[in-house]
Amino acid sequence: MANRKTPKVMSKKHLARLERERRQARIINISAIVILGGLFLAIIYGILNETVLLNYKPVTKVNGESVSVREFQVRVKVARQQLIDQFMQYYQLVQMFGGDPNQDTTLTSLNNQLNDTIGLAQQVLQQIESDLLIQQYAQQNGITVTAEEVEQTIEEVFGFYPNGTPTPTVSSTPIVFSTLSAAQLDLVTATPTFPATFTPTAGPTRTSTPTPLPQPTATPFTQEGFDKLYQDGLDYYAKLGVNEEMFKRIFFEQGLYNERVKAAVTADVPREAEKVWARHILVAEESTAKTVRTLLLAGGDFGTLAKTYSIDPDLNTNLGDLGWFAMGETKWGAEFETAAFDLKVGEISEPVATPYGYHIIQVLGHETRPLTAEEYQAAVDAAFNAWLEEQRAAAVIEESPNWVQYVPAEPTLQQAFLDVFATQTAQAPTYAAKQQTINAQFALTPSATPPPPTNTPR
Repeated sequence: MANRKTPKVMSKKHLARLERERRQARIINISAIVILGGLFLAIIYGILNETVLLNYKPVTKVNGESVSVREFQVRVKVARQQLIDQFMQYYQLVQMFGGDPNQDTTLTSLNNQLNDTIGLAQQVLQQIESDLLIQQYAQQNGITVTAEEVEQTIEEVFGFYPNGTPTPTVSSTPIVFSTLSAAQLDLVTATPTFPATFTPTAGPTRTSTPTPLPQPTATPFTQEGFDKLYQDGLDYYAKLGVNEEMFKRIFFEQGLYNERVKAAVTADVPREAEKVWARHILVAEESTAKTVRTLLLAGGDFGTLAKTYSIDPDLNTNLGDLGWFAMGETKWGAEFETAAFDLKVGEISEPVATPYGYHIIQVLGHETRPLTAEEYQAAVDAAFNAWLEEQRAAAVIEESPNWVQYVPAEPTLQQAFLDVFATQTAQAPTYAAKQQTINAQFALTPSATPPPPTNTPR
């Protein structure tokens, strides 16, 4: 008969120890779960913080309206890509015309902008804030941009006119300036005339040119063609994180808001300005300037004295004549311009000191003159920029204190060159195959020149 095991009798002490060990094991397990859960949550938060949460985290707030870090990063990448595109296009032009890309100042400037990662990002951040200020002004003053207008602008930018090409607008009325007075004619040098013995040389007889051949009619830009170009544009910027909503808003809608707000806030910019017509003689020392002034007052010829004494680097082209200018338009500074505007027509100034030396100024005209198209546009731009600065100074702008850490350093110029190299390498076999085909075709094509005759025995 088998021996039976006597069941072990558990004392209270043993039971208490087992319970204590079970509690310790439970605590260890719970602690491990909590630690692992915390690590898991930290990893998940880190991933979300760099992806989804960036869509909500503000990089800046303008009067309470914010722009996310994600959009900021996308717009910085777009700015970098546009600089890279400019660099690559100009690089090809420099090489095409035999220049040295390493010595080209334009390429150096573009490269420096790309290398200044924070500086470029700061420009983008300020542009974002300006866009918000412009949109806020538009909303407050009833300036709107509709979705239909955005779509029409997109079509026009891509050269697609479904309703026909628009008729060119009528050009502006030519500007008429005042004629010289008798006093001014006495001051300025007379226009040189040809000598009496001058006889024009007969030019070559013009021969009739052949009638040009009729050119093929351009293929109309179809809806399908426009759709493809538009999609190509979307795809190009999609690699930088630009979705279609951002594509329309940043590249087209914002431009319409800028144009309309700019037109509204610069509507009062005058189309004329007070100007003087002046000429000067620039010398290095005050004593020389006084001598020049004495000679002029004694009836000396301005142009002759300018050639003798002036150190103006533009002397050879203008003999000191600066033409008409308004305040702030010359390189000589406020002291020079103030002195010129204080002179009467024909009056010769005392020596005027500027960082460039000493000037003797004579004013040939002083009147309010109409602005040219270029001058008016420059005045509008200056007024709009001044308005933006005023808006910025009055706004409550709260930039994220750590926005610098979100600045992307891509895309890079190095990657652009690598992409070009990879494309050329991938296409090299195709180029080689095409060249072999061309060579084979030339080998099989009979020559256009007949072979020389051979002598055959009779």
